Formats: sequence, structure tokens, C-alpha cells
Amino acid sequence: MLRFAPLLSICLLGQAYYPGAHDDWERRVADFDAGRLSEAISYAKTHESKAPRDLRLAHDLSFGRELYGEPMGPFKTRGEMAGVILKGGYIAAEWGDPWRVDMTFSVTKSLVSTTVGLAVEQGLIRSIDDPVARYVPTGEFDGALNSKITWDHLLRQTSDWEGTLWGKPDWADRPPAGKAIQEYRLRKHNEPGASYKYNDVRVNLLALAALHVWRRPLPLVLKERIMDPIGASNTWRWHGYSNSWIEMDGLKMQSVAGGAHWGGGLWISSRDQARFGLLTLRNGKWKGKQLMPESWIRLARTPTSVQPTYGFMNWYLNTDRKLWPSAPATAFAHVGNGTNMIYCDPEHDLVVVLRWIEGDAVDGFLQRLFQAMTK
Repeated sequence: MLRFAPLLSICLLGQAYYPGAHDDWERRVADFDAGRLSEAISYAKTHESKAPRDLRLAHDLSFGRELYGEPMGPFKTRGEMAGVILKGGYIAAEWGDPWRVDMTFSVTKSLVSTTVGLAVEQGLIRSIDDPVARYVPTGEFDGALNSKITWDHLLRQTSDWEGTLWGKPDWADRPPAGKAIQEYRLRKHNEPGASYKYNDVRVNLLALAALHVWRRPLPLVLKERIMDPIGASNTWRWHGYSNSWIEMDGLKMQSVAGGAHWGGGLWISSRDQARFGLLTLRNGKWKGKQLMPESWIRLARTPTSVQPTYGFMNWYLNTDRKLWPSAPATAFAHVGNGTNMIYCDPEHDLVVVLRWIEGDAVDGFLQRLFQAMTK
């Protein structure tokens, strides 16, 4: 059921609107033609993901076919397609169940990189160009290749790190099929920064490195520094794996997963995703407080030289309008399997949460959404 609401208040000229905590969120549809907006949402709903809603089954049919593809973290059955549209920070429309907590897969990566940005701001990391080996003394960054890897390499997925983490070898993530896999396993690794490879083992490595720096569980860091200040609910959870525990300062801590390739990752509602999207759209500012450094947002949105449509994980950039031709080149999004997506559009002051839509339907939805805008 679509939910549209009348204009409740008008934001003062030049003053950005931010919602209150939890369900305290005003609605405004004056910026859209209601009929065309309904058509855009209907288009999205007719392009729901064809993958099984049982996400453990969906895993077994995709990543579960890989060598070392067995799950290590929890799964859950997802809900129906859902979405939220924000214009100027106000809710313009919602569909599905925006309060339902579902897995969000690689959107989680944007929360991993956020904890690294906060560590830089705190002075726990001196520079993202520092070798990570200086901060992690447990051997993951030993060796001629791995010792050269910087925080920037991990953030941009250009490290080509070699090793095994939580029982998963680096080569076992999305390997080539057939006989080519043996050649791939024995290949010579590239110098850090020379190549891009989307790789969840290395994402989990970044989460572990951030845990070493913070010496506190990353979900706690995220809750205190980001989620509570933006008024998120208390329903989100960030899972690791059954074997991703370390001991530090006499305490057992779980290193969280940067996605759900083998289960786990962030479980969150569409409403809370929309809050995070609004925070990144507003360059890290929330009600006058700079929760994320604006300089970090600029870096996250800087194209990676060997993959120009990727910034920091998991900030996808519409460089040269390659990803979404109908959208401005300044648009960016936090994207995960499903498709789960938090689309952010500074030019239109727009945030769109899309959950469980076919990836090739996103641009068609955006095209219709822009046509529905009256200003």
C-alpha cells in the first residue's frame, strides 16, 4: 500500500529539514505529481528481485556454489519489496514495510568505511596512506606484498591482499569457473593500488583492522557516533561469523562482516537506511553537528583511478553517468546484493531507498521518478 501524506509544515528558507528520532518524520508530497509518483513506484514493484525470499536458499543457489561457499553467519527470510523516497529530507512516499528489518548485504560496507573515517577523525589512524601493518600486529599484513597495503587500498578494494581470513581464502570469493580457477589461485598478485577487485574477504579484513584500531566492537562505535545521533531505531543489528571472534584487552570481541556473502552483515529497516542516506547526502552533517567529517565524504566520493564508478566501499559513483544514465553525474549510492540500494542525489536533494529490486530496473525507476518531480 502506498502512503502519501499532506504537507504538514514548510521548511524555513535556507534551513535544511531533519527528522526527529524514530518515527518523528514529517511528510511532504508537494514536489511531486502524485499520479506519476505512483506510476514510478508501481514500476519498481513490478521489478521485484526474482531470487528466493529465503535468503539462505538464495545464498546456496549463488555464492553457495563457490568453493568455500558454506555460510558462517546468520540468514533470514526477507520481506516484500520496500522503499522510501525523501525529498528535502521529508518523506514523499513509502511502500512495503519500511520498518521491517532485513539483511542489506553490501550496503554494510558503507558502515565499515564509516567507522574507518571516524577513526581518522579521532586520530586513531594518522593517514589513510599509512600501511595498515603499522596498526595491526597480528600477522595479517606480514609479507612483501601485504605489508605495502594502505587503508586507502582496502577502502577502494585495490589491495589485492593475499591470505585467508575466517577460513576463507582471498581467491575463493567470486573465482572464475572451471579449470581457470587453478590458474587464478596460483596467479601473481598485483601491486597494491594497481587493480580493482570486489572481494568480501578483503572487506572483512578492513573490518578486522578497524576493530584493532578502535579496540571496541564496531557496532558499538556506529551506534554511539552515528545511529543514535541521527535518531535511528533500536532494531538494527550488525552480525559477524561464528568464528570471527578475537580477544583484546582481556575481552572477546566479534569482528563483524562487511556484507552477507557468507551470512551476517547489517540487518536494518528501510527507515534507518534512509536516515543514513540523508546523513551522507548532507555531507555528514545532522542538525548542525558534523557527525562524519566533510573531508571524509569528499574522499569517499572521489573516483578510484582503476575503477572510476567506485569511491570508498561501498560508495558507487555515477561518474560520466555510466551506472544510471538518467541520473546526474553527481549522484552516488550505497549498494548491496538484492538489490539493496540507498540512492543519494545532491542535485535534486533526494534520497531513495530501494530494497529487493532487480538491478537493471533501477535506472528505469529513477527516470520515472524524475518525471514525477514538479520541482
